Amino acid sequence: MTETARLLADDPIWLILIKVVALFAFLVVMTLLTIWAERRLIGKMQHRPGPNRAGPFGILQSLADGLKLAFKEDIRPVLADKWIYIMAPVLSAGPALISFSVIPIAPEVTIFGERTALQLVELPVGLLVVLASASVGVYGIVLAGWSSGSPYPLLGSLRSAAQVISYEIAMGLSFVAVIMYSGTLSTAGIVEAQSGGWFFALLPFSFGVYAVAMVGETNRAPFDLPEAESELVGGFHTEYSSLKFALFFLAEYINMVTVSALATTLFFGGWHAPWPLSLIGDGMLNTGWWPVLWFLGKTLMFLFLFVWLRATLPRLRYDQFMNLGWKFLVPLSLVWICGVTAIRGLRNTEAVSSGQFLLVGGGVIAVLIVATLLIPDREPPEPAEPEAPLSGGGHPVPPTDLKVPPTPPRRTSAGRQRLPEGAEGADSTTKEAPDGNV
Repeated sequence: MTETARLLADDPIWLILIKVVALFAFLVVMTLLTIWAERRLIGKMQHRPGPNRAGPFGILQSLADGLKLAFKEDIRPVLADKWIYIMAPVLSAGPALISFSVIPIAPEVTIFGERTALQLVELPVGLLVVLASASVGVYGIVLAGWSSGSPYPLLGSLRSAAQVISYEIAMGLSFVAVIMYSGTLSTAGIVEAQSGGWFFALLPFSFGVYAVAMVGETNRAPFDLPEAESELVGGFHTEYSSLKFALFFLAEYINMVTVSALATTLFFGGWHAPWPLSLIGDGMLNTGWWPVLWFLGKTLMFLFLFVWLRATLPRLRYDQFMNLGWKFLVPLSLVWICGVTAIRGLRNTEAVSSGQFLLVGGGVIAVLIVATLLIPDREPPEPAEPEAPLSGGGHPVPPTDLKVPPTPPRRTSAGRQRLPEGAEGADSTTKEAPDGNV
């Protein structure tokens, strides 16, 4: 049992309730602030002001929008399946809240005289809880599209199901190397394993795969294809309004916070202070409430990445998006896992020294680069032969010698000249005298 698990095992019930309420309030406040910051940052990137009316710097705009949304009329389509239509938003937002419960925010603090860890629950399989919550959350999206009784939400929900399945596989494969180096599935144990060095530098490819997969998992731009307004109006939540729509909105942003916090936990040392701050006072900044500051700073860095991508990149086509997941991320992740396994095996048996390993690895990378450069470019395709003229083939076809008839002369304001009677295009009912009078 880890130190975090021992601390949490002694928590009284009132402290657990405080943590639950504080965690819910934290995620809701983070949602409001993330929406406001996203609108402000995208406004700055696109040279426009963004929200600037409600409160200082428009910081109360998200709260005003949420209150307005709560008082909107709640409309349910006639063809909707009532109970599933109501249950879908709850099923989407609930797992988003649960998955954050295994994220360690600080190692040990004192709350009202009780020593505890800033983590709701510590499980030996914490990473699997996050993956399971993400898998259950997609049911809310699928059922929302199906129960709406409309084609566009159904198409959006089917897209989301395929998208989440594809990128959950890539995300799970990115966890494997982290688990191998830390030796545990516990989130607190993974953070402790990074006390000597963060995994993003040791496992850069795993971090890159996770960074792409977390954007696809949360349906964010440029991977927001389940709610592509240019094709599907609003996607799976087109037929939702009022608080039900607000729950989908809340689930999306809570998922953003969760995957950002998980990236901090897996690859950026969790609550550990960044170097060189970690050297101050022999690790003094890694105790007490200081780790909360480092954890929030790293999480906000990833949330800024979400906003930056939305303001910068256009939406991908669906075939490009699926090819990226199945033909690039998954195969290369499998090759990377095999390489990491071989490295760990050689290091554990001490059959190869570090210098020899770096020499061989550098040689392999150099060979791959040279082979890539020497691959000849594809020759351009030969021009297609001109098509044969159209033939009837037993069916009537229009003639090929049609000519455009000549344009008739234009009427003029002076004299209103007309063609002589009997000529093509002449007006047979109107005659003009030589002086121009009718």
